[in-house]
Amino acid sequence: HIPYNKAALVLGTSHRLRDGSPNPYFHNRMEAAASLYHSGKVSYLIVSGDNRTIWYNEPEQMRQRLIELEVPGHVIYADTAGLRTRDSVIRCKEVFGLESFTIVSQRFHNQRAVYIAKNLGLKNVVAYNAKDAENQQNSRIIIREWFARMLVFRDIAGGVRPEYSGEKISIGNKN
Repeated sequence: HIPYNKAALVLGTSHRLRDGSPNPYFHNRMEAAASLYHSGKVSYLIVSGDNRTIWYNEPEQMRQRLIELEVPGHVIYADTAGLRTRDSVIRCKEVFGLESFTIVSQRFHNQRAVYIAKNLGLKNVVAYNAKDAENQQNSRIIIREWFARMLVFRDIAGGVRPEYSGEKISIGNKN
Protein backbone atom coordinates (compact mmCIF):
# COMPACT_ATOMS: atom_id res chain seq x y z
CA HIS A 1 0.00 0.00 0.00
CA ILE A 2 1.53 3.29 -1.15
CA PRO A 3 0.25 6.42 0.62
CA TYR A 4 -0.45 9.64 -1.25
CA ASN A 5 2.48 12.08 -1.49
CA LYS A 6 2.47 15.41 -3.32
CA ALA A 7 5.45 14.30 -5.44
CA ALA A 8 7.56 11.34 -6.44
CA LEU A 9 11.31 11.51 -6.88
CA VAL A 10 12.16 9.38 -9.93
CA LEU A 11 15.82 8.40 -9.79
CA GLY A 12 17.74 8.60 -13.04
CA THR A 13 19.56 6.15 -15.20
CA SER A 14 20.45 6.09 -18.88
CA HIS A 15 17.73 5.12 -21.32
CA ARG A 16 20.27 2.98 -23.23
CA LEU A 17 22.72 0.28 -22.22
CA ARG A 18 26.38 0.42 -23.25
CA ASP A 19 25.64 -1.68 -26.34
CA GLY A 20 22.98 0.85 -27.42
CA SER A 21 19.98 -1.32 -26.64
CA PRO A 22 17.10 -0.02 -24.50
CA ASN A 23 17.80 -0.05 -20.75
CA PRO A 24 15.04 -2.08 -19.06
CA TYR A 25 15.79 -0.42 -15.69
CA PHE A 26 15.00 2.99 -17.23
CA HIS A 27 11.84 1.85 -18.98
CA ASN A 28 10.53 -0.03 -15.93
CA ARG A 29 11.13 3.05 -13.75
CA MET A 30 9.26 5.31 -16.13
CA GLU A 31 6.34 2.87 -16.31
CA ALA A 32 6.25 2.69 -12.49
CA ALA A 33 6.35 6.49 -12.18
CA ALA A 34 3.56 6.90 -14.75
CA SER A 35 1.49 4.25 -12.96
CA LEU A 36 1.97 6.06 -9.64
CA TYR A 37 0.82 9.33 -11.21
CA HIS A 38 -2.15 7.82 -13.08
CA SER A 39 -3.34 6.00 -9.94
CA GLY A 40 -3.50 9.32 -8.07
CA LYS A 41 -0.79 8.38 -5.55
CA VAL A 42 1.24 11.49 -6.51
CA SER A 43 0.38 14.76 -8.23
CA TYR A 44 3.88 15.65 -9.47
CA LEU A 45 7.02 13.86 -10.61
CA ILE A 46 10.58 15.08 -10.07
CA VAL A 47 12.89 13.42 -12.58
CA SER A 48 16.38 13.56 -11.14
CA GLY A 49 19.55 12.61 -12.94
CA ASP A 50 22.77 13.48 -14.67
CA ASN A 51 22.94 16.36 -17.15
CA ARG A 52 26.64 17.22 -17.18
CA THR A 53 27.07 17.36 -20.96
CA ILE A 54 24.97 18.51 -23.90
CA TRP A 55 24.99 14.91 -25.21
CA TYR A 56 23.65 13.28 -22.06
CA ASN A 57 20.53 14.44 -20.22
CA GLU A 58 18.81 11.82 -18.07
CA PRO A 59 16.02 14.12 -16.81
CA GLU A 60 15.05 15.14 -20.34
CA GLN A 61 15.03 11.50 -21.51
CA MET A 62 12.87 10.65 -18.50
CA ARG A 63 10.51 13.56 -19.17
CA GLN A 64 10.09 12.56 -22.83
CA ARG A 65 9.30 8.95 -21.92
CA LEU A 66 6.80 9.99 -19.22
CA ILE A 67 5.00 12.24 -21.70
CA GLU A 68 4.83 9.25 -24.08
CA LEU A 69 3.18 7.41 -21.17
CA GLU A 70 0.55 10.18 -21.03
CA VAL A 71 1.88 12.06 -17.99
CA PRO A 72 1.22 15.79 -18.60
CA GLY A 73 4.41 17.78 -19.06
CA HIS A 74 3.33 20.46 -16.58
CA VAL A 75 3.44 17.99 -13.64
CA ILE A 76 7.04 16.91 -14.40
CA TYR A 77 9.88 18.83 -12.75
CA ALA A 78 13.51 18.30 -13.79
CA ASP A 79 16.33 18.05 -11.27
CA THR A 80 19.33 18.23 -13.58
CA ALA A 81 21.82 18.18 -10.70
CA GLY A 82 20.92 14.74 -9.36
CA LEU A 83 24.35 13.38 -10.13
CA ARG A 84 24.17 10.77 -7.36
CA THR A 85 21.32 9.23 -5.38
CA ARG A 86 22.34 11.16 -2.25
CA ASP A 87 22.32 14.43 -4.23
CA SER A 88 18.82 13.67 -5.55
CA VAL A 89 17.41 12.94 -2.09
CA ILE A 90 19.06 15.98 -0.45
CA ARG A 91 17.93 18.25 -3.30
CA CYS A 92 14.36 16.91 -3.07
CA LYS A 93 14.34 18.14 0.53
CA GLU A 94 16.36 21.34 0.21
CA VAL A 95 15.66 22.60 -3.33
CA PHE A 96 12.13 21.28 -3.83
CA GLY A 97 11.16 21.74 -0.17
CA LEU A 98 9.64 18.31 0.38
CA GLU A 99 9.66 16.54 3.74
CA SER A 100 7.66 13.58 2.45
CA PHE A 101 7.79 12.05 -1.01
CA THR A 102 7.77 8.73 -2.84
CA ILE A 103 11.01 7.45 -4.36
CA VAL A 104 10.72 5.50 -7.62
CA SER A 105 13.44 3.07 -8.69
CA GLN A 106 14.19 -0.65 -8.46
CA ARG A 107 14.10 -2.27 -5.01
CA PHE A 108 17.90 -2.49 -4.59
CA HIS A 109 18.23 1.24 -5.37
CA ASN A 110 15.21 2.26 -3.29
CA GLN A 111 16.65 0.57 -0.21
CA ARG A 112 19.69 2.84 -0.37
CA ALA A 113 17.67 5.97 -1.22
CA VAL A 114 15.23 5.48 1.67
CA TYR A 115 18.15 4.86 4.04
CA ILE A 116 19.67 8.18 2.91
CA ALA A 117 16.33 9.95 3.41
CA LYS A 118 15.84 8.53 6.91
CA ASN A 119 19.41 9.56 7.79
CA LEU A 120 18.50 13.12 6.74
CA GLY A 121 15.58 13.07 9.16
CA LEU A 122 12.91 12.52 6.50
CA LYS A 123 10.53 10.16 8.31
CA ASN A 124 7.70 10.07 5.75
CA VAL A 125 9.61 8.99 2.66
CA VAL A 126 8.40 5.79 1.03
CA ALA A 127 9.58 3.75 -1.95
CA TYR A 128 7.69 2.46 -4.95
CA ASN A 129 9.60 -0.40 -6.54
CA ALA A 130 9.76 -0.61 -10.31
CA LYS A 131 10.14 -4.05 -11.86
CA ASP A 132 13.67 -5.36 -12.07
CA ALA A 133 15.19 -6.10 -15.45
CA GLU A 134 14.48 -9.64 -16.54
CA ASN A 135 17.27 -11.76 -18.01
CA GLN A 136 19.90 -9.11 -17.30
CA GLN A 137 23.44 -9.83 -16.20
CA ASN A 138 23.09 -8.67 -12.60
CA SER A 139 26.65 -9.18 -11.32
CA ARG A 140 27.68 -5.72 -12.55
CA ILE A 141 24.64 -4.15 -10.86
CA ILE A 142 25.32 -6.02 -7.59
CA ILE A 143 28.96 -4.89 -7.51
CA ARG A 144 28.01 -1.29 -8.39
CA GLU A 145 25.35 -1.26 -5.67
CA TRP A 146 27.77 -2.67 -3.08
CA PHE A 147 30.23 0.18 -3.76
CA ALA A 148 27.40 2.74 -3.80
CA ARG A 149 26.26 1.56 -0.36
CA MET A 150 29.79 1.86 1.00
CA LEU A 151 29.93 5.44 -0.33
CA VAL A 152 26.71 6.27 1.54
CA PHE A 153 28.39 5.51 4.86
CA ARG A 154 31.45 7.55 3.89
CA ASP A 155 29.28 10.46 2.78
CA ILE A 156 27.22 10.40 5.97
CA ALA A 157 30.31 10.25 8.17
CA GLY A 158 31.97 13.05 6.21
CA GLY A 159 28.87 15.22 5.81
CA VAL A 160 29.29 15.27 2.02
CA ARG A 161 27.01 17.82 0.34
CA PRO A 162 25.63 17.74 -3.23
CA GLU A 163 27.91 19.15 -5.91
CA TYR A 164 25.21 21.69 -6.85
CA SER A 165 22.63 23.27 -4.56
CA GLY A 166 20.52 25.65 -6.67
CA GLU A 167 17.60 27.98 -6.17
CA LYS A 168 14.46 26.76 -4.44
CA ILE A 169 11.74 25.36 -6.68
CA SER A 170 8.13 25.27 -5.49
CA ILE A 171 6.26 22.17 -6.66
CA GLY A 172 2.81 22.97 -8.06
CA ASN A 173 3.53 26.61 -8.97
CA LYS A 174 4.70 25.93 -12.52
CA ASN A 175 3.30 28.03 -15.35
